[in-house]
Amino acid sequence: MTVGLAINIVRPDQSTTRRAARQTSHGTHALTYTLYHNPRCSKSRQTLDLLRGRGVEPRIVEYLKTPPEAAELRRILGLLGLTPRQLLRKKEAAEAGLDDPTLSDDALIEGMVANPITIERPILVTAERAVLGRPPEAVLAIL
Repeated sequence: MTVGLAINIVRPDQSTTRRAARQTSHGTHALTYTLYHNPRCSKSRQTLDLLRGRGVEPRIVEYLKTPPEAAELRRILGLLGLTPRQLLRKKEAAEAGLDDPTLSDDALIEGMVANPITIERPILVTAERAVLGRPPEAVLAIL
């Protein structure tokens, strides 16, 4: 069986997104990359540079300005296979009062949405997979 690869560059809503369409016996599958990014974070910038160096222009979500909603954060956690506590930045969580070990996952998620600085970064997400870019090279696993 031969698998072909076609690359389409699209610009929805003035943002650039790379979509890789994989041709298989089951049809075409479009893959969109979204990077939850903090431009002030060196690891996040390194991850973005690494992606661009590989020809991937992800949809960038500056999550401090546009935090994910609780449902989206739950979806990302599920894709990552992590608990909310595992995705918390320790110092920032303590400052936001989210370091209490008795807090439920729902309470942590609500706190993370209200205080997005507490969310570890960067996170690269597709429809079916996600990876934390620590180290930045970890994102290569889903390209």
